Amino acid sequence: MDNRNFKLAYDLHTHTIYSHGKGTIEDNVRAAIERGLSHIAITDHGPGHKFYGMKRSAIPEMRAEIDRLNVKYPKIMIQYSVEANIVKYGNHLDIKPEEFELYDFVIAGYHYGLPGGYCVQNWLWNKGLKVGEKRLMNKNTDMVIKALYENNIAILTHPGDKGPFEMRPIAEACADTNTLMEISTWHDHLTVDEIRIAAKTDAEFIISSDAHHPKRIGDFEGGLARAVEAGLDLSRIVNLREIK
Repeated sequence: MDNRNFKLAYDLHTHTIYSHGKGTIEDNVRAAIERGLSHIAITDHGPGHKFYGMKRSAIPEMRAEIDRLNVKYPKIMIQYSVEANIVKYGNHLDIKPEEFELYDFVIAGYHYGLPGGYCVQNWLWNKGLKVGEKRLMNKNTDMVIKALYENNIAILTHPGDKGPFEMRPIAEACADTNTLMEISTWHDHLTVDEIRIAAKTDAEFIISSDAHHPKRIGDFEGGLARAVEAGLDLSRIVNLREIK
């Protein structure tokens, strides 16, 4: 399939200098406009991340900047979000339930770099230590499913990344909670096999750049290629448009 027959309508997973990105919010917006996107979201890492988390004190400043840029660039919609980190305690995210109102929507994924997420075990598993894999998979899967049911999560980012996860029940939970499953072009997940598994449920999908540099805003080709290889009905990717 020729990727030139498709375009990405919008990109809802991008990072800036407020967490792990290299560009400013305005840099990302300008890149999105140049790529022909109708909509972009700024989704810096949740504040619980020990290395890349955004500071809670920066939230008003980021919101004000996005409000300013929505006036300056009326041809594109700019939204403020956060990529919350999934953990095993509390409401299973590193943002509090009362903090949801600070954002236009919340996305979430599993990452290393914060306590309460089996990080050491998953890091060792990723390095080849597979002892206790089934038990770890059960804990990871349970943690993700609880996060989905206990919070209003718009997108589950790069499902299956950084540890063993059972994809079928996670996809079923995403379908049940109207959470989009991300096909990332920054991470390898969803993989082709994971897309095939998730496609057997009623889950819907979204392609995201997870851009940490403005030049990657709107990148989608690798995600589309995986979806095609998996045999996914491309109409299930909510931000993919066919060029007529």
